[in-house]
Amino acid sequence: MRIDVWSDVVCPWCYIGKRRLETAVAGFAYRAELEIRWRAFELDPHAPPERPGDPARRVAAKYGISVEQARRGHQRLTDLAAAEGLAYRLEDTRGGNTFDAHRLIKLGGERGLADAVEERLMAGYLCQGRPIGDPSTVAALAVEAGLGATEVEEVLAGGRFSAEVRADEEEAAERGITGVPFFLVDGRFGIPGAQEPDTILALLGRAWERRQERSA
Repeated sequence: MRIDVWSDVVCPWCYIGKRRLETAVAGFAYRAELEIRWRAFELDPHAPPERPGDPARRVAAKYGISVEQARRGHQRLTDLAAAEGLAYRLEDTRGGNTFDAHRLIKLGGERGLADAVEERLMAGYLCQGRPIGDPSTVAALAVEAGLGATEVEEVLAGGRFSAEVRADEEEAAERGITGVPFFLVDGRFGIPGAQEPDTILALLGRAWERRQERSA
C-alpha cells in the first residue's frame, strides 16, 4: 500500500509531518507492506536562488503581520519541532528556489534513497541554515545522503528529472492540493497537514481494511 507525500524541503510543517508519519508507520501492524513515495511541491516556484535578509521580516511582509508576530510564529513552530526531536533554527534559514532539491530527491528515488535525500535536505535547511537554492550546497547534502557525487553533478548540470518534478506539481494541482504536507494513502484517502500520529495511524488502518475488502 503506497503513501504519496507532497512536500517541500523548506516547509517547517513538512518536516514535522515527516516525523509524525514515521511515528504512525512504526505503530502500523502491516508497515512492511507500505511504500512511501515523496512527491514534489514548490511553495514558491518563482523564488530566486537565494532570498537575502531576515526570515522573520520576509514572513511578516508576506502575510501582512508584524515582525514580532512572525518571530512568535517561528518560536511556536520551533517548539512543535522540538517535540518531534527536531532542532529548528528558523531565524537562520536561507531560503531559495527548491526545484533542484526536488530533482535530486527524484534521483534518490531511483537509487532507493529518496527518504534519505529528503531528510538531509530538510535538516540542512531547517536545522543548519544551509542555503537550499545553492547548487553546490544541495549537491553536498545529497552526497551526504548517499548519492554519488558524479551523478549528482550531472543531474544539476542538465535537465534530468525536471519533467518528473513538474508532473508531481501538476498532479497536486489536479487534486486540489494547495498546501503541504499532504499525504495520499492508497490513492484514495487524503490527509492534509501535519496531523498527529494517531490520526495518520487510524487512516492507515481504514485504508488497509478497505484494500482487503476490495481484494476479498
